[in-house]
Amino acid sequence: MEYLHTMIRVSDLEASLDFFVDKFGLVEVRRASNEKGRYTLVFLAAPGDAENARKTQAPLLELTYNWDAEVYAGGRNFGHLAYAVDDIYATCARLQKAGVVINRPPRDGRMAFIRTPDAISIELIQKGAALTPAEPWASMANAGVW
Repeated sequence: MEYLHTMIRVSDLEASLDFFVDKFGLVEVRRASNEKGRYTLVFLAAPGDAENARKTQAPLLELTYNWDAEVYAGGRNFGHLAYAVDDIYATCARLQKAGVVINRPPRDGRMAFIRTPDAISIELIQKGAALTPAEPWASMANAGVW
């Protein structure tokens, strides 16, 4: 398992970048916008991690800016923790056997979500290429929220 990032939602991307980059001192290492999904992701690293973050996966802070205004309540501005795993199906099966609810099953062989007892979301991402969709995951419905 490898820790990937922590995601927070921001309501004003420029103000957030001013805070995290200009004032706090983090470094922008990657940015992606998705017109269909209407959001922008900006990944930030500590100065000592920035070069490594550009070459490999390093722990990052992900700012998620949704283009359409939304009021975040109940901690919704904090997104999730993310970990890369060697085999997302085996990981989810092991967690499920231990009584963990798979809130968003890895239907695509790439991504799943679980929650801690305190309702903090954890994203599991398949290392490398997505696995071939397989049952029981491919047809499993979502359970709750993530």
